[in-house]
Amino acid sequence: MRKLIQTPAVADARQAPASSPLGKNKAHESAERQVSGQARYVDDMPEPANTAYAAIGVSNCAAGEIEHIDLQAVRDSEGVIDVITVSDVPGHTDIAPVFDGDPVLADKQILFHGQPVFAVLATTTELARRAALRGTITVKPGSAVLSVDEALEKQSFVRPTHAFGNPDAINTVNASPYKVSGSLNIGGQEHMYLEGQVSLAVPEEEDRMMIYTSSQHPSEVQKLVAEVLGVKLHRVTVDMRRMGGGFGGKESQAAQWACIAAILAQRNQRAVKCRLPRSQDMCVTGKRHPFENHWQTGFDEAGIIQGADITVNGNCGYSADLSDAIVDRAMFHVDNGYFLGDSHVVGHRLKTSYVSHTAYRGFGGPQGMIVAEAMIDSIARTLKEDPLTIRKRNLYAKATGNITPYGMDIGDNLLPEMIGQLETSCEYWQRRETITSFNQSSPVIKKGLALTPVKFGISFTAKHLNQAGALVHIYTDGSVQVNHGGTEMGQGLHTKIAQIAAHEFGIDLADIEVTATRTDKVPNTSPTAASSGTDLNGKAVQNACLELKARLVSFWAKQKGLHAEEAVFADGHLRLGNERIAFSELIQAAYIGRVSLSSTGYYKTPKIFYDRATGSGRPFFYFAYGVAASEVSVDTLTGEYKVDRVDILHDVGASLNPAIDKGQIEGGFIQGMGWLTSEDLKWDKEGKLLSNNMATYKIPAIGDTPPVMNVDLFDRPNDEDSIYHSKAVGEPPFMLAISVWCALKDAISSLSDYTVDPVLPTPATPENVLNAITALQQAEAETLS
Repeated sequence: MRKLIQTPAVADARQAPASSPLGKNKAHESAERQVSGQARYVDDMPEPANTAYAAIGVSNCAAGEIEHIDLQAVRDSEGVIDVITVSDVPGHTDIAPVFDGDPVLADKQILFHGQPVFAVLATTTELARRAALRGTITVKPGSAVLSVDEALEKQSFVRPTHAFGNPDAINTVNASPYKVSGSLNIGGQEHMYLEGQVSLAVPEEEDRMMIYTSSQHPSEVQKLVAEVLGVKLHRVTVDMRRMGGGFGGKESQAAQWACIAAILAQRNQRAVKCRLPRSQDMCVTGKRHPFENHWQTGFDEAGIIQGADITVNGNCGYSADLSDAIVDRAMFHVDNGYFLGDSHVVGHRLKTSYVSHTAYRGFGGPQGMIVAEAMIDSIARTLKEDPLTIRKRNLYAKATGNITPYGMDIGDNLLPEMIGQLETSCEYWQRRETITSFNQSSPVIKKGLALTPVKFGISFTAKHLNQAGALVHIYTDGSVQVNHGGTEMGQGLHTKIAQIAAHEFGIDLADIEVTATRTDKVPNTSPTAASSGTDLNGKAVQNACLELKARLVSFWAKQKGLHAEEAVFADGHLRLGNERIAFSELIQAAYIGRVSLSSTGYYKTPKIFYDRATGSGRPFFYFAYGVAASEVSVDTLTGEYKVDRVDILHDVGASLNPAIDKGQIEGGFIQGMGWLTSEDLKWDKEGKLLSNNMATYKIPAIGDTPPVMNVDLFDRPNDEDSIYHSKAVGEPPFMLAISVWCALKDAISSLSDYTVDPVLPTPATPENVLNAITALQQAEAETLS
């Protein structure tokens, strides 16, 4: 077989020629349409004639047995067309993504406060929502489990507990020269996507159904809609052009609203739209899992960890959803970038009477990673060392320890070099000296500084999800249409995919069109999650392009009687030896010559495996790294604070699009900062969500952006054969914000001359900061007395 040299041959994105869009700053493909209001989302689509509108009626308690549902007043309401309960579902009633337990509408039992019990269809959205408020649901009260402690006491789990490492590691901890222990309550987080949950179901001939939905997982929506309707998957098509944000909240939990719309559409043979109002959306969809974690760590005189015994407790809500994998990832990341020596990690998946918590950017990784930073801070305060010094001493290294608690050799750890680069560029030690001096002379305002690393594993931990497909068409004018299994939620996936295709064919970016994600073009797709969108779908698209290029080169070489040893697609031409032909002319000739101008592509991630029985393996293809330094100022009288400056150095391998990557880093950091500082989920003692709107739930605003925020990319290609040796960028930057939490603790610790590590649960609201300050001051006073 002739060897086809790529276009032109590049080892990584940095080596692409000037004419290629690869590795260049390119605007998001929908940017102009989005800022001008022309980008079409599901709710913007022209509605079919006779469209009707769905709303849901929900429970008013957290647990119990349904005794009676009276919906007569709902049916009698103005504009009502139809009302359904779970008994009206023609097919499956359980729409769980992995493990059973998620009814499309409540079935006999109430599992959380606000659970959907019935759905109503009306002529307008307003009339449907009004009618939904008139249902009467009689429930025999049950016993709600509303705390981690209660779930542990009752041994209430959604999935079995998992553990890895050495169960006897506690002996190493206890035998170490020094030992610290601690606990940390880690709050959840609302996704707060700008576009809420919405689906439009359009019935077609016989039992076929067309679904337009704001979902990160169109193939799962297809499967679940088919199952609730009682039809085969090939009767259902799902179309997803773009989302107004997802962040994991539309990975598994967008399907329910598509299913409800589809059931009503099938029953009434008319198009049905289901769009949740914001406050209801916040109540009926899951959040980032709250965690309560505990650890015991042994270390030597230099602060080098000898052993660790760690337990992570994930509050999963009423069902498993994706919690098994989420708690796994939390467990996989309790080490962050540090060698823990002799270690043991246990993860509980606790069943509680809350909405079923779900995927969120980082997928459990942040809730695990913060444990590592808490341990390091505690060690530093114990030894009266700067936390950065202790961090550097404990980094993974081939000489001292390079194997994770789950048995994976991390290979070449980039963190020592990256930390060294950032501590120099951000002038860490000079600023540390200045801040220490400032704190000694400032009675009220205290400053804090922290530099923390990120080591984040890239791959779905469920091995079978690490695959992708693509479909590429070349039209006779030389324009190209690309379809792939990934979904666009604002992160720039379609832009990067277009850059890949344009580079491979050597044509302008304007000649590439990436179309809506559709289940009838690329089947059986994985969700766009785990930071894998470009890694998987980019490779699949590249493989489809390579197949087409091979056909074109073979055809043209035969036409010219040449060997195809050095074929180059660049500058809108194919160059073969001394022959050169414009790409559009080549396509015309190939069409006349009956060469297929359409190809599929496929990719599966190599090398990954994990043996759950032994708790060991290589669950990740590679690691993405990052380092952030944050400086804060805290008012010790009120607990109020501000983030003054942030410096970030982040590893994206050989960047496909530096502008988009930097945007993801900045956005991820601010979202992570919100999780750790202001986003405070509140439930009442009955399990009802109180923080269910933008007035009661505070996400970061533009004014919360640090006035100084320096972001740089670490210039090193991925060692693994990822797409042009780039690295994932969606989730890893989120955890850079842990530096803000550590900086707040640093400022509070200054009140004890840095000898006490304060207890600061997340989110570190001003109230929690003030409580930590008060607790530290009281402890100091008791010590002096």
